[in-house]
Parts: sequence; structure tokens; C-alpha cells
Amino acid sequence: MTQLALVIDLNICVGCHACVTSCKSWNTSGWAGPLTDVNPYGEDPHGTFFNRVQTFEAGTFPDTETIHFPKSCLHCEDAPCVPVCPTEASYKREEDGIVLVDYDKCIGCKYCSWNCPYGMREFDPGEKVMKKCTLCVDRIYDVKLPEAERKPTCVMACPAGARVFGDIHDPASKASQQIRENGGFQLMPELGTQPANHYLPRRRNHAHFNEADVTRLDNPMAEEKSSL
Repeated sequence: MTQLALVIDLNICVGCHACVTSCKSWNTSGWAGPLTDVNPYGEDPHGTFFNRVQTFEAGTFPDTETIHFPKSCLHCEDAPCVPVCPTEASYKREEDGIVLVDYDKCIGCKYCSWNCPYGMREFDPGEKVMKKCTLCVDRIYDVKLPEAERKPTCVMACPAGARVFGDIHDPASKASQQIRENGGFQLMPELGTQPANHYLPRRRNHAHFNEADVTRLDNPMAEEKSSL
């Protein structure tokens, strides 16, 4: 069975929030919208977002590092949000594994939110229904778009190329290759939800360069050292 998902490289993400803003822009005006904002220019702004980036420090000083951690619905293969929905508004599509919410059936009871161990369900205070990432289902199948652009808008917007979209059940897909070659992992696999979205861990980069390209031929310090 096809399982579409995101693979997010934590080694590349710079925390610019381009994925957050592009997601908000596309989805608030599209099939899944609107995404309500409450008091956006006031002292306590909040609203509905499908994608958020959490930034935190890891390690012990002075050996610390800043980690930017994007989070959205993980489209679990055994999604715990689906069976608890009393109206069957939450469902997982068989054809591509995407988890969605039928707004016409949703009564805003928040059961799905309480049962999501990742906190990736959001209650829209304006629409009074639960909302979540759709993997831009209205975009990825849009034949009016060039094939290269039939990707979630967060993938298209990422300036660093930290996001890959594809079928993780297809071993030949770029998403599967990234998981396999770079130690891709799931969030809290011990829960048995089998999150489809994967993350690539932080890892040490190895730079390769030609010594001649970085050596200053007229370096006065080198001349002084050779004369001693």
C-alpha cells in the first residue's frame, strides 16, 4: 500500500519558518481552510496552524547546539486519532495513507486531539472543528500544476531543501532512500502508531576541498614564517 509522507532533515533545517508561513498561506485559502487567527496583532495572538517549528538547545555548555524541529501530523499508519472519533470524521485513506478530517462530520469534541500522542491536532475556534496537516492533498493531485510542483507547499518553500516528499513504502523513492541512507527515525516508535513522517538525525558534515583553492598565495604571514 502506498504511504505518502514527509522526510525532514534536522541536519539541514535552519528554523526559518518558511514551511510554516507557506503552509498557512496555502491552506487558509484552499481546500482545508480557512485557518482562523485570533487577535493576530494583539498581546496574546494565537491561531490554527498545520505546521510549527520548535527550537531548543541541546547538550551541555560549552558543547551545545541549536536544533530546529518542525512538527506536523505524522500520518501514522496505525493512527490513534481515527478509531476514537465518534462520528468517523477522522479517517485514513487507503489509496495513499493520508489521514484527513471530514469537516462536515466533525463535531469538535476533541477526542482525536486527546488521543494523538504527538499533539498534532488543532481545534479551529472560528470553524469549531478539528484541523490538521493534509499533506496538501488538494495540491499533490492537481493536474493543472506542473508535475514538479505537485508537492506539499512546505516542501516547495523550504530554501534549504530539508524536506522530501514521497512514498516511504516504495524502496526506490527519494524519501525511502533518505531514510535508509541517513538513519531516518520515527517519533516515539514505542507507542506502536508507526508514524509515516520520518526525521533524519543531526550528523557531522565532512567538508572536502582543494587545499590550493583556500591557500592565499600572497599571505604575508607565510612569507614571514619562511624567512625565520
